[in-house]
Amino acid sequence: MEIAPRQGRYAVSRQPGRCRMDSECSQLLPSVCAVLADARQRISDDTFLEKLLDWFKTLTKTESSLLLLQKNPCLTDLITGVLKLRDPSSSTLSFILRLTGLFAASESCFQHLQQGELLINLFGEVGPLSRTQWEEASVRSGWVMGVHSMVQHQSALHFVCSSGIMDAIFTLQGDPSLFVVSAANQLLVHMLTFSLQSEMTKLANIKECDWPGCARMIILHIEESLKSNSAPRIKQSLKLLTSVFGCCHDPWTEALWLQLSESIAYLLEKKPVCTRHSLVDLFLSMARSPVLSCPECGLWTSVTCALEHFNPTQAGPLAVGVLKLQECPQAVRIQALSVLLQPMDCVLRAASQPVEYPGLLNRSVNDSAAVETLLSSRSSCASLLCQTLAHLEELQYLTCLPVDLPRIPLLQSVVTILQFCIGLATPASCLGSKISRSLIGCFRVQRSALDILGTLSQWESHSAFRESVSDILLAYLKSPDTSPTVMKKSFQATLKWLLSLSQAHSSRDLWQQTEHFLRDLFLVLQKRLCSPCWEVRDSALEFLTLLVKQLREKEGFRQVLFSSEVPMLTEDLLEDPESYVRASAVTAVGQLSFLTHQIPGRENGNGKEKSTVAQLLEILSTDSEGFPRRAVIGVFVDWLREGHTDVLKDIEHFVSSVLQAVNCDLDWEVKAGGLELAEIFSAQTLGRLGLAECPYAAVLSSATRSTHLNESLRVFCHVKLFEFLFGALCDCDRPVAQKACNILIDLKAELCEGSSLKEGSSAGDLSTETQDIAWLENTLRGWNSCPRAHPIGSGDVAGSQDPSSVLLVLRTLDLEGLHRSLNQSSDHIEKSPLSLLQDILATVGTLEENEADCY
Repeated sequence: MEIAPRQGRYAVSRQPGRCRMDSECSQLLPSVCAVLADARQRISDDTFLEKLLDWFKTLTKTESSLLLLQKNPCLTDLITGVLKLRDPSSSTLSFILRLTGLFAASESCFQHLQQGELLINLFGEVGPLSRTQWEEASVRSGWVMGVHSMVQHQSALHFVCSSGIMDAIFTLQGDPSLFVVSAANQLLVHMLTFSLQSEMTKLANIKECDWPGCARMIILHIEESLKSNSAPRIKQSLKLLTSVFGCCHDPWTEALWLQLSESIAYLLEKKPVCTRHSLVDLFLSMARSPVLSCPECGLWTSVTCALEHFNPTQAGPLAVGVLKLQECPQAVRIQALSVLLQPMDCVLRAASQPVEYPGLLNRSVNDSAAVETLLSSRSSCASLLCQTLAHLEELQYLTCLPVDLPRIPLLQSVVTILQFCIGLATPASCLGSKISRSLIGCFRVQRSALDILGTLSQWESHSAFRESVSDILLAYLKSPDTSPTVMKKSFQATLKWLLSLSQAHSSRDLWQQTEHFLRDLFLVLQKRLCSPCWEVRDSALEFLTLLVKQLREKEGFRQVLFSSEVPMLTEDLLEDPESYVRASAVTAVGQLSFLTHQIPGRENGNGKEKSTVAQLLEILSTDSEGFPRRAVIGVFVDWLREGHTDVLKDIEHFVSSVLQAVNCDLDWEVKAGGLELAEIFSAQTLGRLGLAECPYAAVLSSATRSTHLNESLRVFCHVKLFEFLFGALCDCDRPVAQKACNILIDLKAELCEGSSLKEGSSAGDLSTETQDIAWLENTLRGWNSCPRAHPIGSGDVAGSQDPSSVLLVLRTLDLEGLHRSLNQSSDHIEKSPLSLLQDILATVGTLEENEADCY
């Protein structure tokens, strides 16, 4: 039996990198620096540089950066050497920029580097900014990140503001690379907040002239950008402000908003469509700030203006964001809700509806013409409704919604949309006719509407309107034009409504209506289980499984179920050609079996019905696909946990048969399921024999406990539980071995301490040294090859699986050590800084032997 490559050389790992540079690393570092500064040597793997940088980040957190440079002058020589190269590689130059910024984050080290003019030569106009390498995005990104790392003290902040670096940062806001743009914005946010937090103490009624120098430069740049005609510049400045207000809630943010509010108001009046999404993000970021959400700041005036002037598609995200906020004024909440309800109101009014539900809004607070225009267009109608439905569904999940939703008209509006999509709605206007033509057969809107329809089932609804919901759901389930995805959504919505009705404290008449709906539903379900589309068959089986699981205790449901052909059709699908369907059929049969000990099935060659257990065991042993086998083991685990009747008839035979089938399976998920079953069985066996922990149980005498433990051990050996667990412990899949090890540790604690079998055994004749996996593999091979147990005292425990041998293996095997080894991450093998330096040198051929260890 072979095991995972965690053994051998992988079983021994070096200690992880320490926080200080050791002597071995110090000896190799000059050679590594020489390689990096040599234009003839190219590091082909850039990850080496990233890991090297990570190591220096760790070092600088616990050791003085200046002391690090003084102890290792090769680092300064490396920076100088790369600067002198005419054509350094972009990856090396980017690494040097970031490394220098990392060192310069310390003010003493910053002064040291500045004396040699290294900083101005790297980050100033005479450095990479003027070289051809600047065209590489990686160099620009490394430059920005280097500056960001460096700006941790006032000296660095002054250096950046006085060396022409700010202009370069502003320019990079419009860089072609999104990574560079993002890094530049993050740098400006950091510089602005750092400048104000470190230099300002009292910011009440601050004036523009009072801003610190660096902050003034950034704020003036933002103002100029907001007033410019460049949409990209406006968007980047809005993103910058969004980040500032999102990460900082100091008092000066109010002063900053007051200074910029006129420019923002100008943008709202100017109506630049391309920047409205950025304005929405800005307003929501500000609304979450306790400083800016107060009424005196004027934020809500801007939000109200945005809700009025943005079109419904643009205003929707702002409206739903506002409704989630507890601090929002009630008037703004009502306006935001109206924005979301207006498209639904238009749809409801566009169809012929009872007078009882004329619409959702008493009046339109916004210009309804804009909504009607979007709904009249085929291209925009679906997009607007999908967005609106998604936002309204999102609000249903809020535990405390600050405003009341008109749920009955909203439900009717959703049903009306679904009717439009399937051609069942009657248009009441010209707009209704246009909506009908746009929505007919629109899968996107159908999916969104069915999602919120299911969500609305949690609220009490008008009893007369439940019939409309049932009718539209049945219409979608019956329609031959319903796509597989929409069919799945229809089943999900139907399940939610059925569960809601079954849990409601309602009258007998309502349950009779529900039974009538169930009869119609099972007629449809029979048809869908025979669908030529496998996705539909799969969705129908999933729906049936969940329905049976939730309603199997209701007598009326069971009568409707077994008066249909659904159980027989479900069993037929155990042999479906599609593995996903077979897996779903297994799960459904597993649930149905709780309602009847044996589902009526096909006869075998002897004219006898094959039991459900036998059918599923056959699938577990013979199915070529993993999904059905995983489903079978999942069903068996549920049966054992819930005490299924067929399992309790002969639980030991059942467990033994399942473990035998799982033991030969190559799918790790099937084995993991087998281990879960083994864990449940072992816990139930120990508990059934009086060993379960219970605060009210009588304390067992040592002799009684020993007897019970011996009986448990006999049962475990009879079902070959330990053979399965020991085999799983040697499995090459880490999750399987981990689970097996955990179970064995628990069993060892129970069995080895109290069993009387330890008395009289010759365990002492065996070496007291703990053993590893290799020893266990030899033991298992002996169990599989030898029909009889060797004498315990012979020093060879390889033999048949008798209780004494099992106990001896449990005592001898170092399970705790294996547990620690298995819980180590996969990269623990070799991740020391020394290994990294050796790999870099080995890669460029400067070591005599290539000892790269894949770090």
